[in-house]
Amino acid sequence: MTTRRHEPAMDAADRPMLEGWLDYHRRTLAHKCEDLTDEQLRTASVPPSELSLMGLARHMADVERGWYRRVLAGEDADPLHYSEADPDGEFHLTGTETWQEVYTTWQAEIEIARRNAAGFGLDDLAKGRHRFGERITLRWIHTHMIEEYARHNGHADLIRERLDGTTGD
Repeated sequence: MTTRRHEPAMDAADRPMLEGWLDYHRRTLAHKCEDLTDEQLRTASVPPSELSLMGLARHMADVERGWYRRVLAGEDADPLHYSEADPDGEFHLTGTETWQEVYTTWQAEIEIARRNAAGFGLDDLAKGRHRFGERITLRWIHTHMIEEYARHNGHADLIRERLDGTTGD
């Protein structure tokens, strides 16, 4: 599988620009995970850290779910991989997870996020609230998600280079 990534047009309006960069960064993380075995995808970056490519994809599935389902749409959607008892559960892999399962779950959350976002204007307030109690706009959520993916894609770059020497964007 080769993930195709395209930057948004340089003269795009706000919404296509934000959604274009968000999709670009979503695809970048998928690209960083390509052509690796499940074992490699579960390999932690550097002890004692549990950060792995598979863990990053699980984390982003939960992040998509949190912002676009719980906050934006006001849905009652429990976390997928973490809990109050294990707040970093998405990074605590058991060794039985497969990339296909993780990828399918992550992509499903992205599709739900796209559908939910389509029902809001950029300046519309979310139906749910941020963890600090504030209502925020779709524009804020999209911008935050671009930042979230960009930061974790930097982690993914380093993990991938450690696994097999592959570098690049």
